[in-house]
Amino acid sequence: MTDSSTPISAAPTVVDLAGVTKEYPGGVAALRGVDLTVGAGELLAIVGPSGSGKSTLLHIIGTLDRPTAGSVAIAGHDIATLTDRSLSALRARHIGFVFQAFHLVPGISARDNVAEGLLYSGLPRAERRRRAAYALERVGLADRMRHRPHELSGGQKQRVAIARAVVGEPDLLLADEPTGALDSESGEAVMALLHDLNAEGATIAVITHDTEIAERLPRQVRIRDGQIVADTRGAEAAA
Repeated sequence: MTDSSTPISAAPTVVDLAGVTKEYPGGVAALRGVDLTVGAGELLAIVGPSGSGKSTLLHIIGTLDRPTAGSVAIAGHDIATLTDRSLSALRARHIGFVFQAFHLVPGISARDNVAEGLLYSGLPRAERRRRAAYALERVGLADRMRHRPHELSGGQKQRVAIARAVVGEPDLLLADEPTGALDSESGEAVMALLHDLNAEGATIAVITHDTEIAERLPRQVRIRDGQIVADTRGAEAAA
């Protein structure tokens, strides 16, 4: 069994899926032989309509579910070799999640919400809060650290959620419909922030049904009926 602390490859590949299939009881195939590689520092959209398989693909990439067939390696770690406990540790160290619904803890400050992202890091509370403060500065919320979720706008809540996702400096940030609950102005600000984080070196996959959002990202992976039907890069990515 491969130790989860030892990468199987030194190559800067963050996501490597080969022949991934996911079937559910009753013969329902949500994914059908998906091949996908994401390199370090990429910014891409995984885009498809409802029922296309993109949410299942998110769960597989995020190691929240295992494939029925095929291989999955995240940050160089083959998930087939890992126990559920090791997989949880891998997820905590290497993957950050941002969801449409924010999932902030009510009644505690923005800084403490972000520090929650380091809860299983083994760091002392003071260090977790220090890193949380830095993450909030990074997303432009230095003046909102003591605010609780009900005192923040939708866009600010999503920025807190992003800060929580990146505070541990994961290899991969998965943003699931990150603008879905926001007005257009707040959505624009969140997408600009994701671009900025990517420019700083973060690897980011945005899962969305919104083709307009997808077309503004350097790479678009289009999924339909459980299969990748197009994988294109724009001029920015090719430059």
